[in-house]
Amino acid sequence: MPNARILLVNPNSLDKVTEAIGRAVEPFRHLPLDFRCLTSTGGPAGIQNQAEADASIAPMAELVRREAAAADAVIVACFSDPGLHGLRDLVPAPVLGIGECSVLTAMSIGARVGVIAIAGAAIPRHLRYFRAMGVADRICGELALDLRVSDLADAELAFQRMVTVGKTLRDAHGADVLIMGCAGMADLRARLEAACGLPVVEPTQAAVAMAVGRIFGRA
Repeated sequence: MPNARILLVNPNSLDKVTEAIGRAVEPFRHLPLDFRCLTSTGGPAGIQNQAEADASIAPMAELVRREAAAADAVIVACFSDPGLHGLRDLVPAPVLGIGECSVLTAMSIGARVGVIAIAGAAIPRHLRYFRAMGVADRICGELALDLRVSDLADAELAFQRMVTVGKTLRDAHGADVLIMGCAGMADLRARLEAACGLPVVEPTQAAVAMAVGRIFGRA
């Protein structure tokens, strides 16, 4: 039986983010899965505000339209899930968003979910999404690292900011589970979990786990 094929699309144009998405799926490579991680080269260089999220949709949709026939599941690898519902209309394969999947996973782990955002500009957009999902009452807080997506290349800087923000969400907001609110941070998940003493959900991994359930659950 051939391996199941999972297509992960980075809606921004930063190849380094796509490379980090590829590293996030490493824990699943022992399963009968083939992963393709693609960059939407026509997308913005990072997605922080609503305008950038909206601008990413058309080029990503064209990329998915071209590539989805060779996929058993498609994952939108941006925490804001841009274009998610439109893509579900475009292609027959299951389309999952890492934002939606991470929130659903976190709610299965704890009662009070804290979200670590990269930039403060992203928080209003995320909060609108949580309200649209009907889960805003489970989000006890979202705080920003105040970094650009490109700043994640400095892993130690990113990690120290995450620890500070994660502990604030734990101590001041009562979070009992944390979400890393951006693609490309999986390398730091285990260290953050140990530093904060809380379970930490990495969105790409949450989406892959759900995709596996969708694929093999219908086999």
